Amino acid sequence: MNAEQFYPIFLKAGKVTIDSRTVQKNDLFFAFSGVQFNAAVLAEKAIENGALAVIVEQKEYENVSKNIFYVPSTLNFLQELAQYHRHRLNIPIIALTGSNGKTTTKELIHAVLSEKFRVQYTFGNLNNHIGVPLTILSIKPEHEMAVIEMGANHQKEIEMLCSLAEPDFGYITNFGKAHLEGFGCFDGVVKGKSELYDYLKSNNRTILVNENDAVQVQKTENYPNRITFGKENSEYFFKEFSAKNYVGLAFGDTKIQSKLTGSYNFTNLCAAAAFGLHFGIGIEEIKSAIENYTPTNMRSQIMQKDGKTLVLDTYNANPSSMTESLKNFGYFEGTKTVIIGDMLELGDESEREHENILALAKSLNFDEIMTVGKYFKMVNDSEKAFETTENLIDFLKNQKIESKNILLKASRGIALEKIISFI
Repeated sequence: MNAEQFYPIFLKAGKVTIDSRTVQKNDLFFAFSGVQFNAAVLAEKAIENGALAVIVEQKEYENVSKNIFYVPSTLNFLQELAQYHRHRLNIPIIALTGSNGKTTTKELIHAVLSEKFRVQYTFGNLNNHIGVPLTILSIKPEHEMAVIEMGANHQKEIEMLCSLAEPDFGYITNFGKAHLEGFGCFDGVVKGKSELYDYLKSNNRTILVNENDAVQVQKTENYPNRITFGKENSEYFFKEFSAKNYVGLAFGDTKIQSKLTGSYNFTNLCAAAAFGLHFGIGIEEIKSAIENYTPTNMRSQIMQKDGKTLVLDTYNANPSSMTESLKNFGYFEGTKTVIIGDMLELGDESEREHENILALAKSLNFDEIMTVGKYFKMVNDSEKAFETTENLIDFLKNQKIESKNILLKASRGIALEKIISFI
């Protein structure tokens, strides 16, 4: 069984899934093997539940008469099938990566482009070696464009994802101190993320460049196929403004007010608007798309609870994004409490970077600072330094936060959003 042989079956399928719980009629189920569980044992049940076909990587579970097919590696076959499908797609694909803001930018680009086109895009945070092929395989004949998010925590990962998606356009949101454990250092981050540039340049594709970012400018210097924004002499120039803690942008006489907080989201808005203008979408349609976009994914999300303003940014954290979040929160009016959790995957830099962030938080004169996680615990001798989210919840059950504004910021592994119902 190879991708070419299997492709006619794929074309008849609904969706491709690796989760047996989501299998519906006519779906394709890839039964991945793990240390804890072998999904191949669910192959027969998936067929009974209506699956069109199942891919397993253990020969003993194969049953061709029931459309249960054996391959040596479900992962390799998933990627091969995605690449085969990509070669048969005749639509522009936009890829984006970066240290911060990938998912928000992806969703904004999707919102803007959807004003004119039928656009498929990465669902949630499925941006790795499994998520990218699943996104590619979700592109149907009715789609006219696709936006694919690419995440990476080590070298050559973006290069591999580009070989699958073969993007026509690309954008790097920024370069920051993220996944230092895998990349080794900031220069390693730049090198790893720039693999997207390497692919685009070697294949004569188009790069979107924020000309206010010196690294982006340097990495794309003298490359002819660029769309630019950021400077007054860029192809597209936007001005920033803010109102009631929300960031917005102006293009000519048109002002666009988003529902996102933080100046760090300004360039995310600009990227979406620039792509929209490039693809012939009018500024009024862009305004409608951005103003109607409401963040609900724990990224730069503002919510009201019992008369308090909560800034929920708990999906990801690294020294770069934590710094920007703290500084932005400092501009909020009224009393302010920050609850910050550990930044993960920083390797040998962990203690020093947590110490730096705690020092920054103290310098901003917040009314109250709470920390969660073992790394912050190492550098914070306050009684409000908690080892776990559960420890903080126990504290909040007996002592309420009085501040009008509360920031929650941490890496995904801290699950800081669990405390919301106790605030």
